[in-house]
Amino acid sequence: MRGPVLALFRTRSAAIFGIEAQTIEVEVDLYPSASQRDSVVVGMPDMAVRESRERIRSALSNSGFGYPSKSVTINLAPANVRKEGAGFDLPMAAAVLGAMGTIRPCSQTLLTGELSLDGGLRPVRGVLSMAVCARKNGFHSFIVPKENAAEAAVVEGLKVFGLRHLREVVGLLNNPEQFQATLPTQRAESAPGVEVPDFGDVRGQTTAKRALEVAAAGGHNVLMVGPPGSGKTMLARRLPGILPPLTFEEALETSQIHSVAGVLSSEEGLLRDRPFRSPHHSVSDAGLIGGGMGTPHPGEVSLAHHGVLFLDELTEFNRNALEMLRQPVEERSVTIARSQMTLTFPSDFMLVAAMNPCPCGYHGDPTHECRCSGGIIQRYMGKISGPLLDRIDLHIEVPAVAYQELRGKETGATSAEMRERVLAARAIQLARGSINANTSPARLREICPLDAAAEKTLEMAVRRLALSARAHDRILKVSRTIADLGRSEQIQAKHIAEAVQYRSLDREYWK
Repeated sequence: MRGPVLALFRTRSAAIFGIEAQTIEVEVDLYPSASQRDSVVVGMPDMAVRESRERIRSALSNSGFGYPSKSVTINLAPANVRKEGAGFDLPMAAAVLGAMGTIRPCSQTLLTGELSLDGGLRPVRGVLSMAVCARKNGFHSFIVPKENAAEAAVVEGLKVFGLRHLREVVGLLNNPEQFQATLPTQRAESAPGVEVPDFGDVRGQTTAKRALEVAAAGGHNVLMVGPPGSGKTMLARRLPGILPPLTFEEALETSQIHSVAGVLSSEEGLLRDRPFRSPHHSVSDAGLIGGGMGTPHPGEVSLAHHGVLFLDELTEFNRNALEMLRQPVEERSVTIARSQMTLTFPSDFMLVAAMNPCPCGYHGDPTHECRCSGGIIQRYMGKISGPLLDRIDLHIEVPAVAYQELRGKETGATSAEMRERVLAARAIQLARGSINANTSPARLREICPLDAAAEKTLEMAVRRLALSARAHDRILKVSRTIADLGRSEQIQAKHIAEAVQYRSLDREYWK
């Protein structure tokens, strides 16, 4: 039964900024006016929020609740924060129903969801971040569309109700004891959600496989240079199979980014696998780094957070986009400034890039003739700047596989064997405080003791290859990882020599 008209009613929702959410108070006031049944939304709404007036009117009428005969003012507070998206449909509709006396006050409940014209609830982005916000701000329950329930239920200490229709929302708010909260999906730590190809399927490429194992063990960035068909993409796609599993904290943060971007699966609350992002070289700057119209959205560098960003055909990417990679690669975050706000997205990923040695792809290949002149090759390689190269720890050559290796029975190490060694090396690094790729320069000298032979080898490499200070530090980090894989506390000359080998390609191609 409809209660007395309250005229003024409040509900709570949330708005997304970056990967964080902020609570929004939705106020509805009913009042008589000369123009009956007039509605207005204030509080800096975007076009999607302003259009919600018509969706709410139809949804309420088609759900059997009717619509107020008075004028309706909807205020979204605080008024100085821009509100975007259709997720405010449900809390606004609930506030209208509350002003009509149809539902009880619900100050301890957060609501979000888009409404269809028949009153059905449609999923929205960023629900996981909203759930985290709801728990931090002391809300008892969170009402979301059914498709968003699994991700919201991940947050402990919050009752999440996944519903399909506005009528169910009214029933829940008036009689909460008749509804069961959504239980969180059990997360299997060991079993991956997506089957990853095995390194055991790769014929030949022993050096490249070893380099990728080193990269995985220390979290290092990799550049692979080789002719078409040599297996660069095949190798890169197998890399996630030897990386450590996501911790709960890593999975939560990465899932928040995917939720905000609208690409999180509705079946699982948390990502089970490290993301592997492989954008096409035609991707825009905003698509790669983040941004866009209105409130900035995460780009590929953030969607690859705690995973792998694979850039195939590196030289085909826009030069400006590649230069913009320098900040997220170095700082493991990306800051996007707009006139009204500045947002920072996390972007702690492994960069794996692949490219041909020249435009035709066969420079240095003994079985194919290269048609490119020296000047053409230099211009081609010049698309990759020195500062970006300095931020890539391992530069490896991936030659074409010989026929004997293709037809041979030797398969080399499997992903399971490589992963076991990677996990052992990571455990050593985490005991020191962080993985090697993220070690600060001040801490680097403490964890990288060199014997006399190693010191001499490093000095010769720096002098002969004219390496920068950043390249020097990266050689030390890679050497530390190689020593960890070999269970050696002290870095030896052979570890330095192998690390220098992974830096020598840039002096061969970028002279």
